Amino acid sequence: MAAQIPLPLALTGSATFDTFVAGANGALVETLRRGSEPFVYIAGGAGSGKSHLLQAACHAAHGAGRRCAYLPLGSGPGLVPAVLEGLEALDLVCLDELEAVAGDTGWEQALFHFYNAMRESGGRLCAAARTVPDALDVRLPDLASRLAWGPVFRLRPLADAELARALVLRAQARGLELPPEVADYLLRRCPREPAALFALLERLDEASLAAQRRITIPFVRRLLAP
Repeated sequence: MAAQIPLPLALTGSATFDTFVAGANGALVETLRRGSEPFVYIAGGAGSGKSHLLQAACHAAHGAGRRCAYLPLGSGPGLVPAVLEGLEALDLVCLDELEAVAGDTGWEQALFHFYNAMRESGGRLCAAARTVPDALDVRLPDLASRLAWGPVFRLRPLADAELARALVLRAQARGLELPPEVADYLLRRCPREPAALFALLERLDEASLAAQRRITIPFVRRLLAP
């Protein structure tokens, strides 16, 4: 994959459509899988799955022999608008963390011209931010209108059973066995935000490796004990 991306950014190997539990977001996942829309906008809070889906779209495009790039705009202060130059030649570009550059004149102008260049080249563009376009702090009216041209999807939270399935899939991607009863136990004892649950899963993985123990409810109970 690294050879297909003209930027020093790697995709997470487990961030595929197969490891994403869609729940009520089936229409969004299907739209990204089909790749029939020239522009798709995804809105969702931290840890809701935006980055996973954008990277999954890149994995799928790469698997089909297409050139793609994933670019998180909040990745660091050294990122400048010039990084977009030439990306319109790719088949798919996924821009994450759009809120990180909203309100910046240089970035907004660059994004506006890049959006137009992608349409002219026939490439696909996907963007994600924590809010819908109308609530994004974009000051350039032309850019604000472009962001609302395509379908806008707001990620919906997963039900408990879906969250448990997501935990099991994330564990499998890490090479970790997480029994369903342990996943249910975590959901009863911990915050239901995916980001917090996945962070806890990483902690469990490290602890189980250090102790050379399987992850069981007693093991989790001891780890979570104050």
